[in-house]
Amino acid sequence: MAEAQNIPVGSATAGQIAVAAESTVATRMSAPPSFDVADFPVPHGREEEWRFTPLERLRGLHDGTATATGEGVKVDVQVPEGVTVETVGRDDARLGKAGTPVDRVAAQAYSAFEKASVVTVPEEAVLTEPIRIAVHGQGGVAYAHQVIELGAFAEAVVVIDHTGDAVLAANVDYLLGDGAKLTVVSVQDWDEKAVHVGQHNALIGRDATFKSFVVTFGGDVVRLHPRVTYAGTGGEAELFGLYFTDAGQHQEHRLFVDHNTPHCKSNVAYKGALQGDDAHAVWIGDVLIEAKAEGTDTYEMNRNLVLTDGARVDSVPNLEIETGEIVGAGHASATGRFEDEQLFYLMARGIPEQEARRLVVRGFFAELVQQIGVADLQERLIAKIDEELEAAVA
Repeated sequence: MAEAQNIPVGSATAGQIAVAAESTVATRMSAPPSFDVADFPVPHGREEEWRFTPLERLRGLHDGTATATGEGVKVDVQVPEGVTVETVGRDDARLGKAGTPVDRVAAQAYSAFEKASVVTVPEEAVLTEPIRIAVHGQGGVAYAHQVIELGAFAEAVVVIDHTGDAVLAANVDYLLGDGAKLTVVSVQDWDEKAVHVGQHNALIGRDATFKSFVVTFGGDVVRLHPRVTYAGTGGEAELFGLYFTDAGQHQEHRLFVDHNTPHCKSNVAYKGALQGDDAHAVWIGDVLIEAKAEGTDTYEMNRNLVLTDGARVDSVPNLEIETGEIVGAGHASATGRFEDEQLFYLMARGIPEQEARRLVVRGFFAELVQQIGVADLQERLIAKIDEELEAAVA
C-alpha cells in the first residue's frame, strides 16, 4: 500500500488521504502514454483501465478492425468574428501538445485521422457569443482530432454538440495561454446505437482558468477520458459532469487531473441518474499530486441517483499524494435510490407523483446545469431530462 507522507496531525483531510492511498492502482495506466497505437496491446477486459467497458460493443475501435468511412461524421463550426478556424495536416505542432494518448483507442484515433480542425481565439479577445461545433453522425466510422487554442488573457465559451449515429473515436485538445479563461460544454446527445470514445486533454497556462461540462445522454456506449495538466502556477480547473443513463446504455467517464505544478487548484463534480434494466454508469476520478506540486488545492465528488431496479453504478475516486505540503485534498462518492420521503413530502402538498419525481431529479441536476451559462443550452438540457423521465413512465 502506498503511504501518504507528511500529513499534519489533526488535518481535516488526513483520514480521506489514508483511504485514498489504498486505491492508487487505478491512477496509472498499464502502458505509458504514446502516439503510436502499436505501443498498446489489444485490451481483453481484464486490464484495470478496461475492466468496466463492454469491449464487444465498441464496434472494433479497440482492436483496429473499425475502418473509417467517408460518411462517418459531419462537422460544422460556427465562430464569432475574430476567431480563426483552420484545417491542418498531421504535421501541425499544436496537435497533441495538450496531451498524449493513454489507451489504444485514443492512439488509434491519433494515428488514423487525416485532417484536424484548429480553432484559435487571439490574445486578449473576450468573446460575447459561444463558439459552436456541431458533430453529426451519419452512420459510419470516423476518427477525429480537434484543437481549441486560447491566446493569453483570452476568454471564450465553446459548445461541442454530438448528435446522430456514428462510431467515433476522437481526441480533443484545449490549449490555454497564460491568464486565459475557457468554458467548454461537450454534449453527447447521440442516437441509441452510436459509439463514442474520446480523450479530452487540457493544458492550462499560468493563472488560467478551465471549466469543463461533460453532458451525456445518448448512445449505446460512450466512454470519455477528460485529462488536465498545468503549464504554470496559479492554474485552476473545474470539471463538471451530468449523465442520464437509460436501459442498456453504458456511459463511462474516466477523469485524470495531474497536479504537476505548484499552487494550482482543481474541483471535480459529476452527477448521474440511472433508470432501466442494464443501465450502467462508470465514473473513475483520478487525482495525482506530484512531489513538486506544493500548495495544491483539490477536491472531487461523484453523486448517483438510481431511479429503478436493474441499474448499476461503479464509482471509483482515487487520490494519490506525493507531498504533504498542500492546501487541501479530498474526495467523495455516493450512490442512492430515489427517496420515498422526498416524494411523500411533495405529494402531501398536492403535487402529482410523476411531477414530484420530475422536480426531485431536476433539483438533483440544477446546481450543475445553472453553472453552464448558455441560456438556450440550459433550457435544452432541462427539457432533455424531462424527456428521459417521461420516456420511463411511458
